[in-house]
Amino acid sequence: MTATNNAASDTGFTALFIRRPVMAFVLNTLIAVAGLAAFYGVEIRELPDVDRAVVTVNTTFEGAAAETVDRELTDVIEGAVARVSGVKSISSTSSFGTSRVTIEFNDGVDLDVAASDVRDGVGRVADQMPDTADAPRIVKADANSEPVMRLAVTSDTMSVQDMTVLVQDQIEDELAAVPGVADVQVYGDRDKIFRIDVDQNKLAGLGFTVADLRTALASVAFDSPAGSITTTNQDLIVRPTADVTTPEEFENIIIGGTTRIRDVATVTLGPDIGQTTLRSNGKTGIGLGIIRQAESNTLDISTGVRAAVAALQADLPQGMSIKVTSDDAVFVNGAVHEVEIALGLSVSIVLIVIYVFLLDWRATLIPGLAMPVAMIGTIAAIYLAGFSVNILTLLALVLATGLVVDDAIVVLENIVRRRNEGMGPRAAAVLGAQEVFFAVIATTLTLVAVFVPISFLPGQTGGLFREFGFVLAISVLLSAVVALTLCPMLASRMLSVAPLHHEAGSGIGARIGRALNTLYRRCLRICLDAPWIVLLVALMFAATAFTLFGTIRQELTPTEDRAIVLMRVDAPQGVSLDYTTQQMQKIEKLIQPLRDSGEIRNTFESAGRNGAYNAGFMVMTLAPWDERTRSQQQIMADIRRLTRQVPSVRVFPMQPNSLGIRGAGNGLQFALVGNNRAALGDAAVKIIAEMQKD
Repeated sequence: MTATNNAASDTGFTALFIRRPVMAFVLNTLIAVAGLAAFYGVEIRELPDVDRAVVTVNTTFEGAAAETVDRELTDVIEGAVARVSGVKSISSTSSFGTSRVTIEFNDGVDLDVAASDVRDGVGRVADQMPDTADAPRIVKADANSEPVMRLAVTSDTMSVQDMTVLVQDQIEDELAAVPGVADVQVYGDRDKIFRIDVDQNKLAGLGFTVADLRTALASVAFDSPAGSITTTNQDLIVRPTADVTTPEEFENIIIGGTTRIRDVATVTLGPDIGQTTLRSNGKTGIGLGIIRQAESNTLDISTGVRAAVAALQADLPQGMSIKVTSDDAVFVNGAVHEVEIALGLSVSIVLIVIYVFLLDWRATLIPGLAMPVAMIGTIAAIYLAGFSVNILTLLALVLATGLVVDDAIVVLENIVRRRNEGMGPRAAAVLGAQEVFFAVIATTLTLVAVFVPISFLPGQTGGLFREFGFVLAISVLLSAVVALTLCPMLASRMLSVAPLHHEAGSGIGARIGRALNTLYRRCLRICLDAPWIVLLVALMFAATAFTLFGTIRQELTPTEDRAIVLMRVDAPQGVSLDYTTQQMQKIEKLIQPLRDSGEIRNTFESAGRNGAYNAGFMVMTLAPWDERTRSQQQIMADIRRLTRQVPSVRVFPMQPNSLGIRGAGNGLQFALVGNNRAALGDAAVKIIAEMQKD
């Protein structure tokens, strides 16, 4: 027996690492060190990157009706981008003075290449667009996507038009330069304009028309090249200017003869009419929405924007502040942290279970060391594959906790059995590992064969679960390596005293084990004596499960508490921006008790969206989860009840899109297509009326 044991101790894969413990130690240390090094370089995000390349073309055509914009701009741009390769779908919106065309590309198309191709396509049709339209602006994001961060600029001393100048000159460009930011949306801005109120009677009485006034104003800003004056010693550049910068200078402009503008009109300097209004936490201000670039990281954007905000705040005038009112990264960090806690708990529970069954701290320590080596090494594989640490990959690690330790337990249990039979530590380690070598390999390959196909699912679903399947497969493979190298080596050194099992013990664990063993023996005997009854019960359970499957609620993602409530407000068609703003203020007063109670921390409300004065939007940031007793859904129900007191508008509270996939979370959407706009409008009204009856 001794000769056989010694021979076995000198041959085989596991014997190599038992004879050379330093080799086993170095191999597993390298795996752990690689994982730790990769942890500081791997990207951390909420979910895997499943974004398709999306590019939006925004064009402004001041004063043009929606039909004109559609005919003169949108149709031309759609025809140009339709020829770009890799286009999956094109959607467009034409509103008063604005054209927006969104192009979604197929999977695998590089965003930068797509944006460049779109820019080239639009450039080729630039001469077909109206001369008075602004140049198209290419944005590497979906124009319909919600901002990942919202900021409010408010001041106790400055007017909105003065704040607009600072936002345009300093803040907007600084935030747009943050890596990963595709666009910065501005709400509630007001440009400074000179307003000329003409007295038609005086103008006509002096023999002038509005056209004469317009001609006089066309030459207001006189600034033309005039060459230079060169002498023997000097070369002076001549620049003739006649800037008009004050209302008094405007009023002194001559219309004709001796008649000046002040004789027929009054000039004032004030804010523009504007397309939107913004209020944040009860104060009028200017809002900024940070649009995430497709395929970029929300956490990196949040870090960059907050650093930029801190730098900007130091340079702002006294009494002016810029504040982050909502940030999607808060939920991402909280979700990742919760999964990290779950991972730590799962590891602790697994170790406790191992100790309960082995009743020896040395035997528990062996899989306790093998498990973190395999899981930490998986981080290195994530980094090398270009994946990220996200909720799904961390979930895969949580699930892999039990799978990773399985191989170590199988090897350790067989080694312990050999030690209890009287073998020496080294012989028991070699023979115990060799006996289950192929069982461990077969189990590992079986699990890998189950998880790897998940990584090859097509479309965005495959992109979502690709990293999940890969992480599970890699962790199981590493667990087999660790179980066949580190575990036998540690067992040959640490299990030097025998025996380890206490099957005949009198402790509570032994008594529970014997009771369960007796119960299982009786149940097994009954099942073997009546196989048809067992088969009938199994079929009944299968039929019941099949029947109940159709009654279970199905959804893509479960309801989440993201500590934020979005609310869309629709007023009747044709109302003014001031009317919509007044209704939004009524809603703000109704939810004030929720702010006073601390459940709502910040509000960000904007009236007027995409050129529609009757549309409003409100974002309510809730208190952190541990500082409130009600869930997000309960607060939403309360807000829905309160807003019913404003019958003049329709209010739709909703929660953000969980997966961040374009089009997800928006409910059922459909389009009416036809050639007669009037007929389409009538049909849309009838459909809405019928849907409201349901």
